[in-house]
Amino acid sequence: MRKMLVTGSGGLIGGEVAEFFLREGWDVWGVDNNNRKAFFGAQGDTSWRVRQLQERYAKNYHHSQVDISDRDALKKVFEEAGKDVSAVVHCAAQPSHDLAAKIPVDDFKTNVMGTFNMLLCSKESFLEAPFVFTSTNKVYGDNPNLIPLKENAARSRWVPVDSKWDEGIDETMSLDHCRHSLFGAAKASADIYVQEFGRYFNMPTVCLRGGCLTGPNHSGVELHGFLNYLIKCNLEKRKYIVYGYEGKQVRDNIHAADVARFIDRFIKAPRSGVVYNIGGGPKNAISILESFKKIESLTGIPMQYEMTDQVRSGDHQWYVSNLSKMKADYPGWDLTKSLDDIFSETVASWKARL
Repeated sequence: MRKMLVTGSGGLIGGEVAEFFLREGWDVWGVDNNNRKAFFGAQGDTSWRVRQLQERYAKNYHHSQVDISDRDALKKVFEEAGKDVSAVVHCAAQPSHDLAAKIPVDDFKTNVMGTFNMLLCSKESFLEAPFVFTSTNKVYGDNPNLIPLKENAARSRWVPVDSKWDEGIDETMSLDHCRHSLFGAAKASADIYVQEFGRYFNMPTVCLRGGCLTGPNHSGVELHGFLNYLIKCNLEKRKYIVYGYEGKQVRDNIHAADVARFIDRFIKAPRSGVVYNIGGGPKNAISILESFKKIESLTGIPMQYEMTDQVRSGDHQWYVSNLSKMKADYPGWDLTKSLDDIFSETVASWKARL
């Protein structure tokens, strides 16, 4: 039986990856200490997802409540998993650029030291196992905001002036000469370490620079999990605060299941030190104003919201992932979940949880 180690296994992507491979018959060692609850309070609690995995896959899911910034504790998990682990998927993170400014030490320990510890342990324990890192588009800092934009005909979203961006932002976007937020800087550091371990030690590593990764199993909160939290606010009839850009800022949304499917493809045919922008691409791009209408059509509940001119530091006005490189390197992969799928599944999930 093949083995995998997944960090952040209670989170959106980690949980989705764990369940994907458990269904495929793998043994999964999950690492998650529910720091999301410490970061975001009770609403960020992911223990429900861990319990779900334990109940569904009691024989094949093995959980460790370990802080990845504690290298000694992490080494013990690697030892317990054994030398025959076939893949490592590192999803654990402090995921909010707003929160990072308030807890910079914790952000650094989790996002930089935690990733560095994972790389060292992987190199020492199973050098040849593919190492997948869920990075972020925030490594590009404010550079995407330099793209000239205009309103579309319906005045419901911002769109690039130049057609060169029609397919989205590719991996040649610079990481330099801009502000990143402390979160973006930490993730950029981790991203480069993952690339370097791949190139320097010939480890099969990949950085997935995510746009809006979403889906029904997210514990969405205001500071992280835009679409999931937006739907939750609507169902609870809670006011949603729109920060800047007139609500016309655009995000491309990818269902966590499609992320897991790509990770499966990479593990089957790994490369060393590669990076990919991963998101919903142009067809899954939507603005906040457009999201309001789509949610209202599903729930019948008017969206309560308030506009503010304040723009969050490190936030993007328009970000759409160009998926060309991923599709060229892995031609069998494409999106299987549409925006309609994402919205309807997330609405159903929150209705069941609330």
